[in-house]
Amino acid sequence: MQSSDYQEILKELEVGFDPDNIYFQTITSILQAAELIKLPRNLKIILAQPQNEIMVHFPVLMDDGSYKLFKGYRVQHNNVLGPFKGGIRFHSQIGLDHIKALSAIMTIKNALIQLPFGGAKGGLKIDPRSVSHSELMRLTRRFTSALQSHIGPSYDIPAPDMGTNAQIMAWMADTYTVLGPQNLRLEGKGVVTGKPLEFGGSHGREKATGQGVVFIMEEILPEMGLSLSNISYSLIGYGNVGSWTARLLSRHGSILKTVMDHTGAIINKKGLDTELLAKYVEKTGGLAGFSGGKSITEDEFYSTQVDCFIPAAMEQMIDQKRAAQIQCKVVVEAANAPVTPAGERVLVKKGISILPAILCNAGGVTVSYFEWKQNRQAEVWEPDFVDQQLQKMMSAAAQRVKKTAAKLKCDMKSAAYATALEYLGKVYNYRGIFP
Repeated sequence: MQSSDYQEILKELEVGFDPDNIYFQTITSILQAAELIKLPRNLKIILAQPQNEIMVHFPVLMDDGSYKLFKGYRVQHNNVLGPFKGGIRFHSQIGLDHIKALSAIMTIKNALIQLPFGGAKGGLKIDPRSVSHSELMRLTRRFTSALQSHIGPSYDIPAPDMGTNAQIMAWMADTYTVLGPQNLRLEGKGVVTGKPLEFGGSHGREKATGQGVVFIMEEILPEMGLSLSNISYSLIGYGNVGSWTARLLSRHGSILKTVMDHTGAIINKKGLDTELLAKYVEKTGGLAGFSGGKSITEDEFYSTQVDCFIPAAMEQMIDQKRAAQIQCKVVVEAANAPVTPAGERVLVKKGISILPAILCNAGGVTVSYFEWKQNRQAEVWEPDFVDQQLQKMMSAAAQRVKKTAAKLKCDMKSAAYATALEYLGKVYNYRGIFP
């Protein structure tokens, strides 16, 4: 599919194309995969733009008595499969196009796993580390009240993302329960997932995304001649996803050689202690100064030779320059869209395989689905049962992707998108388009 085809569709939607914009990069991936399976043009147009784009501004009382205005977003991309579903992130560097891209990715991810959810994403433009605990609570509640009419346990169910956690989800659920529709107040806690276990959360939710990454690695790497019992790997990010991925891999015998976050990079060629590092980062907020590793530069981090390179932080961190430095056999995308198109071309040219994000990091939304089911059925699932169900669904999705890759003779990323789009196409075919 040529760029002129993208231009034609976007021109019909009166949207200018920018190849460096993350949203258009995401839509390009969708349209390329849509062409592989000959998806009807009307569905390409529907998927090229979100269904709803919500932007809110609201004041919050700060601890010093002043008021500060905050900006929040909720983008609802598509709900043909069911209620909108996607995380809420608190981060200083977000914008509408960024959230739009992530909402589209959620549509594809949910379709790939075959969850009864559509795709959405939200965000608040704030560095959560820059405010006090009480300020964070007030801005979370105010943001929830601003979104109140746009979310609900049967319509749009947010979840944790970068900069948010179980506590923030608890505040959101409580606010919705108090202010939401009277007939939904008893089940109002189901408006979000990723809550504390004591307040309707699910066993396994905290580690879910990292656990999903490991399950996919278990499923696919042996076919590439790699075993989790002896691989070495590099990791970007040691937050929830990165730290859980590392801790779970260490239990298989994998060796974390080097890791980088916003505070710096460290290396230990014999292997970093993932559990001690997790405790250190939780206490200090970053890995800089960790005694179990030696400080290195970013260039040294990216150039370290490993079996697997796992980006688990922000989007678009691996550009053309960084891709040229990477020395590995497989890039495992634990973060959403961590590689730019130019970076991806470099990796492919170097013969490096890429396990796509929409498959690898789908564990989080899958266990969120389990939590949503438990809330609606007033049940609590045991930890082992959650893991069993997650592994079953991740494995099934991986098998579908491998089958599509063989059928279309394409790479894993294209196959993952094509598999999801084929499922969406079937649902649209059955449902039709109103009226």
